[in-house]
Amino acid sequence: MRDLASDVLLTDQYQLTMAQVYFRAGLHERPARFEHFFRSYPDYGAHQAGYAVTAGLRTFLDWLKGAHFDPFEIDPIAGHPTTTGDKMFSPDFLDWLGEHADFSALRLTAIPEGRVVHPGVPLTVVEGPLILCQLVETALLNHLNFETLIATKASRLWEAARGGNVLEFGARRAQGSGAHSVVRAALIGGASGSSLVGRSYELGFLPRGTHAHSMVQAFMALGMGELGAFSAYADVYPDDCLLLVDTIDTLESGVPNAIAVFEKLAAGGHKPLGIRLDSGDLAYLAVRSAAMLDAAGFGDTVIVLSSELDEITIRQIIEQILDESHRLGTDGDAIVRRLVYGVGSRLATSQGDPYLDGVYKLAAIEDRGEWVPAIKLSDTPAKVLTPGAKRAWRIYDERGLATADLLALADENPSPPLELHHPSQAGTKRRLGAERVSELEELGEPVQLEGRPTPHEEILAAQARRLADLERLDPGVRRLVNPHVYHVSLSPRLARLKQELIGSWSD
Repeated sequence: MRDLASDVLLTDQYQLTMAQVYFRAGLHERPARFEHFFRSYPDYGAHQAGYAVTAGLRTFLDWLKGAHFDPFEIDPIAGHPTTTGDKMFSPDFLDWLGEHADFSALRLTAIPEGRVVHPGVPLTVVEGPLILCQLVETALLNHLNFETLIATKASRLWEAARGGNVLEFGARRAQGSGAHSVVRAALIGGASGSSLVGRSYELGFLPRGTHAHSMVQAFMALGMGELGAFSAYADVYPDDCLLLVDTIDTLESGVPNAIAVFEKLAAGGHKPLGIRLDSGDLAYLAVRSAAMLDAAGFGDTVIVLSSELDEITIRQIIEQILDESHRLGTDGDAIVRRLVYGVGSRLATSQGDPYLDGVYKLAAIEDRGEWVPAIKLSDTPAKVLTPGAKRAWRIYDERGLATADLLALADENPSPPLELHHPSQAGTKRRLGAERVSELEELGEPVQLEGRPTPHEEILAAQARRLADLERLDPGVRRLVNPHVYHVSLSPRLARLKQELIGSWSD
């Protein structure tokens, strides 16, 4: 069954009204260039991101492939009245949409998914007929902004967990079908799995999970107790037994009963997986539970932590475990290595900053065979658009670490020495000599609309890109709190063009 809200009409009303204006003015087929970028990193209040991880391109391309106007989409538009009762959209405009709105005519260049990205740098460039470029804006921002937001949060969780095992558990608290996007973006950002079954299978990953308190409650209510619940679970899943141990009393009941079940499994030749802690002082309980499991001979089992985790909480839990283990004379690092983090609502909703300030702006339009740069002015200098057809480059310093991103005009091929201009503070610049630059890398790549890898292969490739970029990102930029500022600069020619346009448009 077709979904009117998810096809080509996943758009805002003003996209359609502008499209008809372009059609009436004869501009609808004029080549144009739009750029998608974000203005600032997610700011979670008490802590801020120092980088972002791009995601959502595949989701947008899947939408784009199915976007078209036929009677199913056109009939509702045709009946749209003006305030005086006339038709808002004319028949000839709607006929054009039905016959000529072919989105395969668009050319896309994008920074591949999984890469570390920064404010002001075009993540996605869309070129083609003005009317078509305009009509994809809402869907592009809807898909790419949200997945980039979640991938960024997931990467921070992975960083806080010291590269440990992070699972996405957020479907029950996500915003409707946005849960599907959360799974994909979280995997790109560093999660190793998700609890959401159908979406995990679609993406080629096995869903992950154990059981809830309700299972233990049911057995207790029927007089079979916590041990009965654990035994029943182990009987059904002898080689995948991971038990939630905090329904009654974690250390006095849950862990001892889990150990009793584990001993029975081991006697039968099975290897238990571990336990899950979902309440209380998770760090303290992890240390004590680990000691009990070790003493019983189950030191190779995992300890899953859940319950309102985020990157700061995970970092604090690890610090507390290391501190308490030092006082008790146990191996805190070994405990940390066996931890798995189930992160739910605070990942699925990007708690602290629920949206990415991503925008889609006209950068240039063709006139007599040449790109004419377009600019948007603002009383806020940081919001003044950097105009023109341009490319993005990453500069690596003498250590091989990314030191800045450089925006240059499309016909430029920058090479050291480099003069880097501040994007919003005219006259502010710095110079990088050849001895300070080890590599220049162009970030954008042409996007293939057909013949793409499988969804699973794309996620694996995006994960590899993220890891490679993080390896070459300064540790100060990766800090969870008060990260070092990563600079995005303009080439001298682009900076000069921007100031010239600001002057001419301001007159």
